[in-house]
Amino acid sequence: MKKLAFAIICVCCIISCTETKKETSQKINGSLAQSIGKINELSVVIDSDLWQGQVGDSIRKYFGAEVPGLPQEEPLFSMRQIAPDGFTGLTKRYRTFLKIDKGDQTGVYKATNKFATPQLGYVITADTDDALIGLIKKQYETIILNLKKTEIKEKQYKISKSLEYIPQLKEKMGITLKIPSAYRIAKEEDKFFWLRKDIKNGDTNLMIYELPSNTILKDSNTVAHIIKVRDSMGVLKIPTNSGKFITEKDYAPYFYETIVGNKPAFETKGTWEIKDRFMAGPFVNYIIDDAPNNRQLVIEGFVLAPSVRKRDHIFELEAIIKTIKFE
Repeated sequence: MKKLAFAIICVCCIISCTETKKETSQKINGSLAQSIGKINELSVVIDSDLWQGQVGDSIRKYFGAEVPGLPQEEPLFSMRQIAPDGFTGLTKRYRTFLKIDKGDQTGVYKATNKFATPQLGYVITADTDDALIGLIKKQYETIILNLKKTEIKEKQYKISKSLEYIPQLKEKMGITLKIPSAYRIAKEEDKFFWLRKDIKNGDTNLMIYELPSNTILKDSNTVAHIIKVRDSMGVLKIPTNSGKFITEKDYAPYFYETIVGNKPAFETKGTWEIKDRFMAGPFVNYIIDDAPNNRQLVIEGFVLAPSVRKRDHIFELEAIIKTIKFE
């Protein structure tokens, strides 16, 4: 009997230890483990039947929507579906996740650094498919905005590990930027910089220059004025063997108002082209109102990468631009 009692106690201890290990598997030395996952990948924790039905269609519609301004269709997020019973251990450490629960409660819940750090997740729960779809439709814009902010911060963290110090930006432009060490100065003038990084089958680029204050105003012609300015600067500053570096004419760029470097800014996303050479690619342009220095600062990123997906390249440029600080 003593041996049997001892064996039962041992089994209970093993079970207890196993449960404790499951609960603390996301922690290292008492702290949350580092999150994992590629930039702009989203884990969707959802039952397979829901994923293959209308709820999954709704998720793909909003979270897999086309990135604005790219010449080819690419989704906002590359999504991986994970069954709820598979959301354990390492899979809980993905940096961003969307969890869909079908149950009695109804709501959208934000989970920050719950299983790893940095991490942002959202749990959407309701009792019917229609209710789940309604919550997704109502909340997707806010969720996407916050997920993208998380990804921008992660990209900026990765960028900060290896930086290129360019003191001329501070000396001539009065700004600092966290520039990856792979970038080089392609052209430098008194109030103009062109920075460039070689990538497979092309390059990524940054242009920085000044405009007099109030050159671009908010009115019914704002986008037309932005196109006119960027086309004139592109033709003047970006050399091509033939043709002109201009905004693609067939589709109007996407236009937003935003904040960059704690200053109001116009954000324009679209496609550039060199018509005679049949070359094109995406650009993101920010015109920042720097009132204390009586100017508008323009900083633009653009990508040349034929036959290559460009979402993550343009995203890197956005992340770099949003590190700007004004001296």
